[in-house]
Amino acid sequence: MEQSYFHSVTLDRDKCRGCTNCIKHCPTEAIRVRNGKAVIINERCIDCGECIRICPYHAKKAVTDAFDCIWDYEYRIALPAPSLYGQFGPGYPRERILKGLLALGFDHIFEVARAAEIVTMATQKYLKNPDIKKPLISSACPAVVRLIQVRFPSLIDRLIKIKSPMEVAAILAKSEAIEKGVPADKIGAFFISPCAAKVTSVKNPYENSRSEVDGVLAIKDIYVPLLEKMKKQKTGGDLPIDLSGSIGVAWAGSGGESSALTEGRYIAVHGIRNVNAIFEQTVKESLEDIDFIEALACPEGCLGGPLVAENPFVAKANLRYEAERAPRGIRQAPLGDDKQYIWESTVEYRPILKLDDDMMRALEKMQKIDELTEELPSLDCGACGAPSCRALAEDIVMGNAVLTDCIVKLREKVGKLESE
Repeated sequence: MEQSYFHSVTLDRDKCRGCTNCIKHCPTEAIRVRNGKAVIINERCIDCGECIRICPYHAKKAVTDAFDCIWDYEYRIALPAPSLYGQFGPGYPRERILKGLLALGFDHIFEVARAAEIVTMATQKYLKNPDIKKPLISSACPAVVRLIQVRFPSLIDRLIKIKSPMEVAAILAKSEAIEKGVPADKIGAFFISPCAAKVTSVKNPYENSRSEVDGVLAIKDIYVPLLEKMKKQKTGGDLPIDLSGSIGVAWAGSGGESSALTEGRYIAVHGIRNVNAIFEQTVKESLEDIDFIEALACPEGCLGGPLVAENPFVAKANLRYEAERAPRGIRQAPLGDDKQYIWESTVEYRPILKLDDDMMRALEKMQKIDELTEELPSLDCGACGAPSCRALAEDIVMGNAVLTDCIVKLREKVGKLESE
């Protein structure tokens, strides 16, 4: 099953210099350095893009769709993430950005911010259920969902089983187009994304059997052509698009989703290491007075995604300006039955370290890992190509490394040989 799992985050071996920046920052210890090059372990990778952000040689990259793929469809719908509005200053307000998208070749635009308002109202209803265990955790960030799958399986039941704004936007946009008489097979919906994890969630959806999104375009790839179109725009003219309110726009930044909730106590945490820390507390049941956790893998939320063009702090100021311009509150009423927003699939635990199919052999290997961890120097220096001494012990037991990959053990061996 894991072999067919699509990962957006990939390695460009030609650019990799074998440094250890990525292995030190990966939240799931998914990267090793072997033979002078980084190696990404698919089973551990959550496509958070942290390695893309910190690699000084740009050797990590995200696989997204090329813009030309929109021409495969006769009717093209753009689904701009709210974070797109933060990429441009006050001279390029939201209306101008959306007109620019139409000029690029899209036939219609459905703001993901509109869908975010619907998800907000559905979440408010979800939180009122007295039978659910709190704190509940937002499922809007696919990297966070994947993190829970591989590292915090006991928290799977805490995930709010409401489809992401991206998926809701795609569903509603296509429904609107079909109502206008456009044949379903002629419609293509394209998410304009700040992050790599969204690409993975389209290829490997956790909410449905298949995603309604037909392609994912990186914000950084569309930024320059969009800017050029906006510069050539004529002023005036109506925009034939229903705009979201300030709540939907604010979803792009950390705290945007949670601050829209009208009841309960919430935590808004951003940055994958901070998310890890909060989840560890949640597992220990030390957050019982919290009702809701908004967890976003990227710093400053989606504004800090690895596929954005603007500095997240500048983008935050731009987004604040746009949210202040937007109509206050929520403008988008729910469309149709609430049931259409609930997950159709289930999220399952994805173990990242399966030692052996045979239980006894697995226990023996676990004991060997513990013994090797005790034998190693506990420096967690990364010089061996693994992020920690325990990770090296796991690699040794699994046959992917040897004890002398540890420079301390290598020196000890060399010292013994010299003294003989």
